[in-house]
Amino acid sequence: MKKYWTLLMLLLVGFNLTTWAQANEKIIRISTDETDLIYKTAPNGRLYQVYLGDKLQHEADIQHFSPFAKMGSDGSAGLRGGEIYMTSGAEDYFEPALMVKHADGNMSTILTYVSSEQKNLDGNATETIITLKDDAYPLQVILHFKAFKKENVITTWTEISHQEKKPIILGRYASSIIYFERPSYYLTEFSGDWAREMTMTTQQLQYGKKILDTKLGSRAAMHMYPFFELGMNQPAQEHQGEVVLGTIAWTGNFRFTFEVDNVGNLRVISGINPYASNYELPAGVPFQTPEFIFTRSTAGKDKASRNFHDWARNYQLKDGKADRMTLLNNWENTGFKFDEKILSNVMSEAKNLGVDMFLLDDGWFANKYPRNDDHAGLGDWQAMKSKLPNGVPFLVKEAKKAGVKFGIWIEPEMVNPKSELAEKHPDWIIKLPNRKTYYYRNQLVLDLANPEVQDFVFGVVDNLLTENPELAFFKWDCNSPITNIYSPYLKEKQEQLYVDHVRGLYNVLDRIKAKYPKLMMMLCSGGGARCDYGALKYFTEFWASDDTDPIERLYIQWGFSQFFPMKAICAHVTNWNRQTSVKFRVDVAMMCKMGFDIGLHDMSPEDLQFCQEAVKNYNRLKPAILEGDFYRLVSPYESNHTSVMSVTTDKSKAVLYAYDIHPRFAEPRYPVCLKGLDPDKMYKVEEINLMPGKRSFFQENGKVFSGDYLMKVGLRVFTGRQTNSSIFEITAQ
Repeated sequence: MKKYWTLLMLLLVGFNLTTWAQANEKIIRISTDETDLIYKTAPNGRLYQVYLGDKLQHEADIQHFSPFAKMGSDGSAGLRGGEIYMTSGAEDYFEPALMVKHADGNMSTILTYVSSEQKNLDGNATETIITLKDDAYPLQVILHFKAFKKENVITTWTEISHQEKKPIILGRYASSIIYFERPSYYLTEFSGDWAREMTMTTQQLQYGKKILDTKLGSRAAMHMYPFFELGMNQPAQEHQGEVVLGTIAWTGNFRFTFEVDNVGNLRVISGINPYASNYELPAGVPFQTPEFIFTRSTAGKDKASRNFHDWARNYQLKDGKADRMTLLNNWENTGFKFDEKILSNVMSEAKNLGVDMFLLDDGWFANKYPRNDDHAGLGDWQAMKSKLPNGVPFLVKEAKKAGVKFGIWIEPEMVNPKSELAEKHPDWIIKLPNRKTYYYRNQLVLDLANPEVQDFVFGVVDNLLTENPELAFFKWDCNSPITNIYSPYLKEKQEQLYVDHVRGLYNVLDRIKAKYPKLMMMLCSGGGARCDYGALKYFTEFWASDDTDPIERLYIQWGFSQFFPMKAICAHVTNWNRQTSVKFRVDVAMMCKMGFDIGLHDMSPEDLQFCQEAVKNYNRLKPAILEGDFYRLVSPYESNHTSVMSVTTDKSKAVLYAYDIHPRFAEPRYPVCLKGLDPDKMYKVEEINLMPGKRSFFQENGKVFSGDYLMKVGLRVFTGRQTNSSIFEITAQ
């Protein structure tokens, strides 16, 4: 009898739901050219995700989706689903996207649908705005979705506000929650440390939660990176299968939560890490989360990566369509030991090399506590008189005289305790008032929650550019995470430090971008610890790693290429791993935004001539390397060799890179099948970047093949030689 009544109730509920749906349901469809994300309201007035997958061809089919999903074997729990912005304190037992403590102490929130609108932004991008409200409190949540049709990318963020009589406390405030229903899920995460950035590992997600997060404060990455790849039903493959790539645009603590529930469904929650960050929100003040950015592909992660590359160049990366300068940096050449004469000579070397710019690195500033090592001077941004008696203007003029542009290194968010700034403004420093101070790399972090500190940091850039209008480039470093976590400015609101510090940084960068919109800047952070799309709105490129060993760089650049276009990834030729040839080091750097950090006077005439010719080749091939479609062909994780290529969008020119890392004796070497060419075009294949006086040993050098042949049969570009490299220019005839 009990089973009979249970069945009858479910039938009645189903009938009522059908009747209600026909009369009252609201359907919201967010679409790219390849993907649909669809939400529906339910009889309870709440909004649920009903579909995330390939774009549907027929609008009428959307009516078939139910907003509910059976979440367990208990019939009473049958009417639950993937709520668009899951809250705490209601009927859902899993991780919420939002947790609020209301002014009266109530910890529950239930969000009901109010309204939605959709607007075209530029013919390619649309924005969908969905408004929800709590059914018992004057709390409002506005969800934003931007869909980029051609790039197949969706970004989403949230605004939270209220009109309660007293402030509320936000304990969770995710940017996004999305759901998947597949037989299995495989997560690829990116981890590492200084000099071994973006190490890729994959595991199957099982029941329960997997969390990727950081607690660094001033940057997103070091041990864990703000990216993930999801393979549906199999580990994410390069050229086939359903994959989702996601990241968060936030230059601070982030968290990704992957939770497989009791029936095998997956929810992914992305946003600011709420660790030690309960946020007090006054009435009438909106709290905006950072963007969560994702793309999906049914043709593997190679295609998903190109989605990200295109989107970044078109919409997110500063001056994403503009050129990038080659450069010569002095750091590996001189370190802290230089003067005006030495730098002038290096500028002449830069011109002789053929690069666009000379970049002056650390050690040029501070007088009371001269910056002759990393123990002193940070914060005192005046040219060191003992090294540079004529200041920065003299160097700018010397660079112009040499025929190159001038760039300079700064680290304006940091301070050494041994500095005039620390003596004058101890209240500007994040530092515990009652405990022994811990120093990370002999420095501390300035309190960017403080508007006075924001003015100071902006002034570092503004003063240099006011004095030197022709200064063309900044290398902006950030070598320390936040330690000694206490803000003198925030006083009793210490839990807001992690959030307000990053917002303070963005305030500074907004001011710089507004006043100097075309200023080129490199984002650096103790290697590649700042590599997020939140910061890259303000920077033209980022430093991928202090590790410039070309072998290690092959792995690091492979990892970063999953999410970033080549023009955003800085790769320099240095003397790391002198056992490899200059050619090998150059060929690895030439894959990305190339620069040099090496003493040219120490080179043999042959090596210097090779580098000069390589710079010419690079400049000529920039349309393919920096603007083209990037393909990963052979993974260094799966072979003793690796290969990638870049192809111009019109498929008229391609650059193929082949690297022999540590091949084994007499191992079989297979042809590499190319990607992205026009199968009906004929292409000439020529090896370039040859050492002076050397000829190519590539048997098919100078021959012409169809694009179809090159993509189906391929080329035998690998050799049995250790740390050997080859670059091929492929030209449509």
